[in-house]
Amino acid sequence: MEVTEVHWISRRVVFMLLAVTAQAQVNPETCRYPLGMSGGQIQDEDISASSQWSESTAARFGRLDLDNGDGDGAWCPDIMSEPDALKEYLQVDLRSLHFITLVGTQGRHADGMGNEFAQRYRIKYSRDGSSWVGWHDRKGGQVIEGNKNAYDVVLKDLEPPIIARYVRFMPVTDHSMTVCMRVELYGCEWLDGLMSYSLPDGHLMIYRGLDVYFNDSVYDGAVAERLTKGLGQLTDGTAGLDDFLHSHVYGMWAGYDYVGWSNKSFPKGYVEMIFEFDHVRNFTSMKVHCSNMFSRGVRMFKQASCYFRSGSDWEADPVTFRPNVDRESQTARFVIVPLGDRTASVIKCRFHFGDLWMLFSEVAFQSGSTVYNTSLSPHMQGAPRNTPPGDDPTHKVDDSNTRILIGCLVAIIAILLTIIVIILWRQVWQKMLEKASRRLLDDELTARLAVQTRAFASLHSSLSSDTDSSSNSTYERIFPLCADYQEPSRLIRKLPEFAQFTGQTLVSCASDSAPHYAAADIISLQESSDGGASVTAASMNLFADSSMREFPRDKLSFKEKLGEGQFGEVHLCEAEDMLDFLEEELSVEQNRESPLLVAVKMLREDANKNARNDFLKEIRIMSRLRDPNIVRLLAVCVDTDPLCMITEYMENGDLNQFLCSLRLKEAFEEEKMNVEEKEQKGIVSFSTLISMAVQIASGMKYLSSLNFVHRDLATRNCLVGKNCTIKIADFGMSRNLYRGDYYRIQGRAVLPIRWMSWESILLGKFTMASDVWAFGVTMWEILTLCKDQPYSHLSDEQVIENTGEFFRDQGKQVYLPKPHRCPDRLYNDLMLSCWRRNAKQRPSFQEIHTQLMDSLA
Repeated sequence: MEVTEVHWISRRVVFMLLAVTAQAQVNPETCRYPLGMSGGQIQDEDISASSQWSESTAARFGRLDLDNGDGDGAWCPDIMSEPDALKEYLQVDLRSLHFITLVGTQGRHADGMGNEFAQRYRIKYSRDGSSWVGWHDRKGGQVIEGNKNAYDVVLKDLEPPIIARYVRFMPVTDHSMTVCMRVELYGCEWLDGLMSYSLPDGHLMIYRGLDVYFNDSVYDGAVAERLTKGLGQLTDGTAGLDDFLHSHVYGMWAGYDYVGWSNKSFPKGYVEMIFEFDHVRNFTSMKVHCSNMFSRGVRMFKQASCYFRSGSDWEADPVTFRPNVDRESQTARFVIVPLGDRTASVIKCRFHFGDLWMLFSEVAFQSGSTVYNTSLSPHMQGAPRNTPPGDDPTHKVDDSNTRILIGCLVAIIAILLTIIVIILWRQVWQKMLEKASRRLLDDELTARLAVQTRAFASLHSSLSSDTDSSSNSTYERIFPLCADYQEPSRLIRKLPEFAQFTGQTLVSCASDSAPHYAAADIISLQESSDGGASVTAASMNLFADSSMREFPRDKLSFKEKLGEGQFGEVHLCEAEDMLDFLEEELSVEQNRESPLLVAVKMLREDANKNARNDFLKEIRIMSRLRDPNIVRLLAVCVDTDPLCMITEYMENGDLNQFLCSLRLKEAFEEEKMNVEEKEQKGIVSFSTLISMAVQIASGMKYLSSLNFVHRDLATRNCLVGKNCTIKIADFGMSRNLYRGDYYRIQGRAVLPIRWMSWESILLGKFTMASDVWAFGVTMWEILTLCKDQPYSHLSDEQVIENTGEFFRDQGKQVYLPKPHRCPDRLYNDLMLSCWRRNAKQRPSFQEIHTQLMDSLA
């Protein structure tokens, strides 16, 4: 009898110890540590924004309680926020999943010089960086009340809390106003690694005339008969009360804390749940908080069968567990399901009913990689760095030898990685010491993506520079230069004294030295070998045989500024007597007596000698171009400063903005509207879009026939005239509207990486084939009506990483998706062919133009 009693007591003690450890994975009441915005643990590169007002109000300054001596100490978007537009955001990347319970915001005061703050804002979050969810409170409200002034910090509890890696703060205003924000996130690391769970939607219980709802009301995934791809009440850190008719949250309906099901809806007698994790883990146990109020027909499950999957197929042998049935106590409790150290990234569990109803309020997992991830987390793991492990309420206590084993494994891995890095580094240097004169095939080149390394090496550096310079970017070139390598920042290479252009004859350059047509940012060229020629003399020599005439400045009336760049500005002007000045007919329908609208690109008076030479040489290039689909240079003003070039102005603006205001005509609308009705309703047909692409292909075919490389082909650099006439231009980069389309390399250069081919980004090769790649992206823009930026789901760094996948060619590269209503043949045979890895296999613009014309027939 005594032995039996001792055995029973020991079992009760074990059960009590397990119950103590069987708490929720996180406790929302204690999981409130700052995650590193104010403390600096979150790095600058992990803070981004949709735009910025100025360099001093960039995203990196959006840290709570941070006053930068050089700036204003806050993030401010580039444009004024519109009411409920939600276009502007400040994004924080926590590098790993975190349980976030609290947010703090503050405005910008700039030591009394500013008074901008966000009175209201919304929050969006994501666990994988692609699927974004808008946060809402337990009653459906989405707007969070923010700051009343620019100084005070306002903290707001997130009820319910969120589990996310990426968080966006999106200011909301009642009227157009300038806002600035400084933010902080509070919480702790989400050690479970659970990305989503899938289960049937909860049922309605009618208890003594009272409606009791057991649905998952805060689930953030897809909600239908079955909930998928989300997290909710089962992971909010709050276990339900013993009496499921009451709730922890004041004012909520009966049954709010629980998700529950009736066995009448499940003929097989069980509820199936699927849990997906961030990576493969070694699972030791699962904790399920259940109601056991059997007097009301509710009892904890009688059996759990869990299946495991690491790849594509489920393992055949499940883990089955039968808990002890408690017929005495009706208290809710955690039931620990041992998982036998099984390895998986997805777990499917079937919970069998023990009575009429089964109610769950929390599910948590213990896995071997939890402690491992905690030790290697890049940011503060939910607690201050000086907090002892025993004082951290989120730290998992482990007095076994697991930590020693993990420490040894980490040390071994570190040693192996060091050896590998040394070996690779020696191989890299051996390759760099090889003679650069030997032409390497593309498949023999080696490129490596890295963070904060010396980048682009010779990119955007002067050919005649006396000193070496270096910059930080997202990758490092670790291979010898090819013989056909072209500097991206060069308009013309190896064209001494511009001798190719003499008289009225245009001599095509070799591919190695193809000039860059219409580079919008004015950049340095190789200076002449004599080095002593003055700018005035250079301009005189440049125009000695040119057909460009000097237009009287007093006949130009400036109307508005269209954009500006580092060295120049673009203005809309009225040119008086321009048609008579040209003594020829332009393709414009306008009275000769009225001024002609023109675009004037003007060099700033303080521009240096190299910039002036570049400007004059660009005029020389454009003066030779004559094509219906290329913007024409009409005249120049170069006798005095500032230097100006006068080009055609297209009344409908650039193609990007033109298409954004339209919608694609559906098939059922094809014959129902006349032309006037279509224009009024902003509808465009698919054939019209293809016609636009045909015109761009025609203009590029002309440029390629002259062996010109554009290097920045995109819808923003195409202008629209009457009757959807398209002409290729070069003003896009100078417009603030499109700053987000360019990737800045430490302030030295800007590159349109989302339109660039992989070899242009990684190898600096700009050819006709790289223009073909950009045409494919431009065509994708046209067919999607420019509603999204190319690769909008990827960050700039991820776009560069994707080009590395094109280089490696292991089938992991990501392509732009097929646009709506785009025929498979057009997408597969034309667009995808423009993005082929081998540049020689891409079609020519002649072939592209022919294929598009055939599709219109």
